[in-house]
Amino acid sequence: MNRKKILRQILNLDPIRDHLKIVHLNSFYDFPWDNTRALEFALFRTFAIPAIGNLLYHTGEFEYRTQKRYDDTDLLLSEIIEHGYDSERGKAALARVNGMHGRFKISNEDMRYVLSTFVMEPYRWNQRFGYRKATNQENIAGHKIWYEIGVRMGIKDIPETFGAMLEMNIAYERANFGYTEGGRKVADATVNLMLGWFFPKFMWGMCRPFMYALMDEPLLNALRLKKPSPVIVGLVNAGMNLRKFVLKFMPARRKPVLRTRRTVDSYPKGYTIDELGVHYKNQTKADKVINQ
Repeated sequence: MNRKKILRQILNLDPIRDHLKIVHLNSFYDFPWDNTRALEFALFRTFAIPAIGNLLYHTGEFEYRTQKRYDDTDLLLSEIIEHGYDSERGKAALARVNGMHGRFKISNEDMRYVLSTFVMEPYRWNQRFGYRKATNQENIAGHKIWYEIGVRMGIKDIPETFGAMLEMNIAYERANFGYTEGGRKVADATVNLMLGWFFPKFMWGMCRPFMYALMDEPLLNALRLKKPSPVIVGLVNAGMNLRKFVLKFMPARRKPVLRTRRTVDSYPKGYTIDELGVHYKNQTKADKVINQ
């Protein structure tokens, strides 16, 4: 299958009725790497919302068990997307997500904003780095799948169109982005986690500005991260533009890239949905800093 054939398939599908199929073609065949990176950087935007950043800091999970917290989030959301929100595995994953969130007082507005990042960050990443721009069908389908997931999470007043969700997302960030010590600490821990996937620790300092170059100015300001130099931004953009150019001539993947099929650090022998996430037993701060 070539890339144009995938695009033709998408263009021939209805973005509402066939939203699951469109999302699968987009996420598992055409843009698996891009969408994964986009959702990773979506995390940082949630850290810039004070109530969310502080909550994540006070649980300790993102600071002290960063890899496990990342793997749990990745696998739970991947189970829902890969199998469908109304499948047996999708429902089980949603139940775990709802169970964890239900322990905390999280405003509907914050939950709705977090939901919007799963739609908007892949869109923004695609506009900046995609080898082709996402079609209207893909944008609508991306909104539709997360709208349905949000409904099943009990989130109220979810914007009913892609455009309305984009407007809400932008307005919420303008009104609520702000610095907290907790948000900065979980952001730093997450940056270190991601750098650790590719580089030895002694290189993290020199590599950190290249990660910041993938963030926009409002996010950098909210987290008080140092703005990268124009030279570093230029190098990152040049590298990503080269990648875009090369991908245009690469054949499409023959097999889907499924996140649930890979071996993850936190579960080297595999996992069950029920064991994913945090099972709170009246201990927080990452089980009192991993039981000292």
